[in-house]
Amino acid sequence: MTLEIRGLNVHYERRRQEPVRAVVDVDLDVQPGQVVGLVGESGCGKSTLARAAIGLLPRTSGVVSFGGHDVPALGSGARSEQLQRIQMVFQDPYASLNPRRRVGRQIADGLRNRITGDRDRRRRVESLLEQVGLNGSIAGRYPFEFSGGQRQRIAIARALAAEPEIIIADEAVSALDASTQAQVANLLVRLARERQAGLLFISHDLGIVRHISDTVAVMYLGQVVEQGVTESVWQQPAHPYTRALIAAVPRHDGSGELPDALEGEVPDPSRPPSGCRFHPRCPVRIDRCVADTPVLVPVGPSHRAACWVTAAPPTPDETTDPEES
Repeated sequence: MTLEIRGLNVHYERRRQEPVRAVVDVDLDVQPGQVVGLVGESGCGKSTLARAAIGLLPRTSGVVSFGGHDVPALGSGARSEQLQRIQMVFQDPYASLNPRRRVGRQIADGLRNRITGDRDRRRRVESLLEQVGLNGSIAGRYPFEFSGGQRQRIAIARALAAEPEIIIADEAVSALDASTQAQVANLLVRLARERQAGLLFISHDLGIVRHISDTVAVMYLGQVVEQGVTESVWQQPAHPYTRALIAAVPRHDGSGELPDALEGEVPDPSRPPSGCRFHPRCPVRIDRCVADTPVLVPVGPSHRAACWVTAAPPTPDETTDPEES
């Protein structure tokens, strides 16, 4: 089943202050067996989008549906079995695991509705641990007894217990060392593909996203500014912000040159700039960027961008009359 996000807006209300518009009019799909990368600077709204998509945050407006059914904000009651098919892997596995409960019992929570016998549950827990590269005998231990990478594998096993059809990985590797990041990212992709589950992989690391993702969406200040097949976006970035992110990736060519840094600071999301939100930092902005908000338009097969300079078609005033040419 597909996770569909349409016109999603999430605002954080503040007393006597303007609300923080963390996510603005975002459309995004995650289809079965597809790996979707979501990238952008810290504070651009990626995690807010993820939490609203799974129902951990209420949405201000817009639609989030899974298999044609609405995904409401979490309440005090249990979720339907269908909505339990959407699972999330968080950034900090130590914070997401209960330090007072054995890891096997935490994984078994996702099995109770389908496997009733204690012995069968224990076997399934051991199998899940082995699927994520751990020994099944560790089920009786506590989270503090493991390294960060091992805890994240346990968190993945807990998510798999619900037999998910959509997995949302919110910066799931950013707290790990470099070698473990690659291992956990590859593990997530392998498990998702084996189960034909959709994977929304959220990260600020474009190198990892390029390596594992089928498609990628680039967020800036709450909005998706570019979206498409990963290699198309990487090889022919149409938005200046995407180009700046790619230019900031460290090079391994032996030249000794430092990556290019994006100048300026991210504006306050409670008082976003008019027009294109990136225009105060954009090196190619024109007057129209300040006044009018661009929308995502096709710039190639399965590739869209929102930019008046590099992506949008010319306006009637900018089009040359054939009789004058």
